[in-house]
Amino acid sequence: MNLYLKKYIKLSFKSSAEITEFYRSLHIDYPKFFKMDNLSKLGFLASEMLLKDDENRFVATENVAIIGFNCSSSLDIDTQYQATIQCNDNYFPSPSLFVYTLPNIVTGEIAIRNNFLGETSFYICREFDAKQIVSTVRNTFCDKNTTTVLVMWVEHFEVFMALVECGKGDVEFKENQLKVLYNT
Repeated sequence: MNLYLKKYIKLSFKSSAEITEFYRSLHIDYPKFFKMDNLSKLGFLASEMLLKDDENRFVATENVAIIGFNCSSSLDIDTQYQATIQCNDNYFPSPSLFVYTLPNIVTGEIAIRNNFLGETSFYICREFDAKQIVSTVRNTFCDKNTTTVLVMWVEHFEVFMALVECGKGDVEFKENQLKVLYNT
């Protein structure tokens, strides 16, 4: 099975404020963005950039799978949520934070926005592991309904996202190629 990289994007930010500023510069009307944690905001922005020219983007499809990877899970929001339940005298659990204490929420946010009904999954690795990413994407194509995989590495204030398809293309989706693109 030959997998090809249709397109990719890498975004890096220095702060949450910079992420929000970038969102506003794109003139996207999606108020739910402001409720998202940083992990979801990063995935959302990368998918907006990557998919913006797809004319069938919002048509319901079961053919697109979304796979995410990182090494810190949802630690940023977990820490914030922990602060809301730390002390019995000042106990104020935040449902708006709790919903983001699972890293796979980022794949769900992208699926909901784009009306993708295919597989979504999120994996925690020790570090960016091109071999594991390529293997997981390859295995996802074993589902005969899957024709496209949106795959991402999203960590802290950085996201690398690629659109991978089975068949023909210019750039093969292989471990070495993925390492080069990620490290560029």
